[in-house]
Amino acid sequence: MAKAEQVLSLEPQHELKFKGPFTDVVTTNLKLGNPTDRNVCFKVKTTAPRRYCVRPNSGIIDAGTSINVSVMLQPFDYDPNEKSKHKFMVQSMFAPADTSDMEAVWKEAKPEELMDSKLRCVFELPAENDKPARFRCAQTILPDSPPKYQIYPFSEKGASNLKEEDGLRMRKAPQTNNPISASAAAVKDEGLSSRLLALVVLFFVFGVIIGKIAL
Repeated sequence: MAKAEQVLSLEPQHELKFKGPFTDVVTTNLKLGNPTDRNVCFKVKTTAPRRYCVRPNSGIIDAGTSINVSVMLQPFDYDPNEKSKHKFMVQSMFAPADTSDMEAVWKEAKPEELMDSKLRCVFELPAENDKPARFRCAQTILPDSPPKYQIYPFSEKGASNLKEEDGLRMRKAPQTNNPISASAAAVKDEGLSSRLLALVVLFFVFGVIIGKIAL
């Protein structure tokens, strides 16, 4: 018996395109539509299951509705000379009356009831014109120059010490930079020296007077 023709509509129909760079997860969407008047079961399979994450990878599409399937390519070292051999297959069949155990439904499905569509994966690097202008300018002005500034994180203790040092500098500033305060301090020191000198002279005179009386 001839194989049943796929009733689901796929967008895109033949290729899943992933645009790099591939240093992070790259996601592309696959839209599955059900134009029939019956519910349709589906599942998504791939030849490289460890390289992709598919959400949802199976389910039921109600009659006259559609769903979006996210296909996430995991980070890898991209080689432009290596052609991708990864492929996806969307398998489907009309949903039976009882869909409580989908694992059993797929296991008991007859080959003539199954429909499938295949898609190949295409990896693309972004074109030069697609790169943000700020990156292009940076590469033009400084093609290979290393960054001139480096920012090092510091601990809270270091931050507190920095604040204390700033506080000390702030407290010392008036003593070194304020001429009025410096003059006041000088006058105060001179007044203290004058008092000491007067006391010495007073004691000397007092001693002389006592010495004459004693004689």
